[in-house]
Amino acid sequence: MSGTSAALTPPADAIAPVRHPDAPAPGALIGAHYGHCFGCGGEQPHGLHLATRAGDGVNVTAEFTVRPAHQGAPGLAHGGLLATALDETLGSLNWLIQTIAVTGRLETDYVRPVPVDTVLHLSAEITAIAGRKIYSTATGRIGGPDGPVAVRADALFIEVKVDHFIENGREEEIQAAMSDPDQIRRARAFEVNP
Repeated sequence: MSGTSAALTPPADAIAPVRHPDAPAPGALIGAHYGHCFGCGGEQPHGLHLATRAGDGVNVTAEFTVRPAHQGAPGLAHGGLLATALDETLGSLNWLIQTIAVTGRLETDYVRPVPVDTVLHLSAEITAIAGRKIYSTATGRIGGPDGPVAVRADALFIEVKVDHFIENGREEEIQAAMSDPDQIRRARAFEVNP
């Protein structure tokens, strides 16, 4: 990525990321962490409904189709929406290291327009870890995993405790998630969040 800020450059003592033994298996669909998440949740009618799969290292791939509700300019995806797709894909990397983390910084380069009805193919990987800081990068391509680059981003995620969500989220959604009778959905709502 051109022009990456110093905040997104791992320090000299950063370590290489290590895939957690309990990470989703390579090729496994990671699924939504929360049904109402705009990026991955199935309960958002105009959401991205991002389908993310675990890679074989500390990497993931994802796809989403740009729909008419995602327009910025006539017939083209909104730039903020493309940044959201990158952010969501980058956030899903945290499942591979089994760490609760949130986006601290996201720098996005827009390389080419993305038309409505395009399937955007995203790939992301963690590049380094330094304490609570997780450094990662992502690319979005048009027409296939090897197609032309449309967008790319570098990101810094910060490890947090679950209290981050409970103390800062809106009370009614927190209570609804905590009251969910499905223990797996209840736990996932707070485990990883981009």
